[in-house]
Amino acid sequence: MKFVSWNVNGIRACLTKGFEERFQELDADIFCLQETKCQEGQVKLELPGYHQYWNYANRRGYSGTAIFTKQEPLSVFYGIGIEEHDKEGRVITLEFENFYFVTVYTPNSQSELRRLEYRMEWERDFLAYLLGLQEKKPVICCGDLNVAHQEIDLKNPKTNRKNAGFTDEERACFTKVLESGFIDTFRYFYPDQEGSYSWWSYRFKAREKNAGWRIDYFIVSPALKDKLQDASIHAEIMGSDHCPIELDMESF
Repeated sequence: MKFVSWNVNGIRACLTKGFEERFQELDADIFCLQETKCQEGQVKLELPGYHQYWNYANRRGYSGTAIFTKQEPLSVFYGIGIEEHDKEGRVITLEFENFYFVTVYTPNSQSELRRLEYRMEWERDFLAYLLGLQEKKPVICCGDLNVAHQEIDLKNPKTNRKNAGFTDEERACFTKVLESGFIDTFRYFYPDQEGSYSWWSYRFKAREKNAGWRIDYFIVSPALKDKLQDASIHAEIMGSDHCPIELDMESF
């Protein structure tokens, strides 16, 4: 099975930059979007063979997620059941016979870490949500987690030490996710690979210089370890300041 996740930084803009062609080429069993930045009715995607699920933020032009899946899920759940978190359209969960599939767009701590305190609440509650799902079935979770975990995961770790996405607090939260048993699938296959990033600033020709961050992830429950086949980052695919990431697994 092939799973793909992509922060499109606005699906309407991405549609003008070849999104549908990239979607067809990748031919994923499940394809997830983060930061769709649209409201219901603003985008109509013709994706034959896929079931579509969208979670819109209350605020217009902000956040939002979507999942397109070839196999119809048993159930679909939007958010994590906490009103404070769920108004921004950040999570969709699909239930299948043998696993849960979750896409997430983690809140950014923002400049001057204005939202770091809220981010810590989110991290605690979202991990609790994943662990609750995992008590019933194994979990595959993907999305823009807005954190570079280790120094290897961004080009300039020393100058970003206290910036959003690379604070000690955010990194410690991701460490806790891994300590809870979840597997960072890219690092499972490529533990020492440098220069593999999924996001680049639009400023300073960052993408041209590959001065990026790896902040998009597929994490999976330990019970799924034997089904993992490969993980990849499609840095060659343009259309957003993020690129798509992929996870390949044995069929369930």
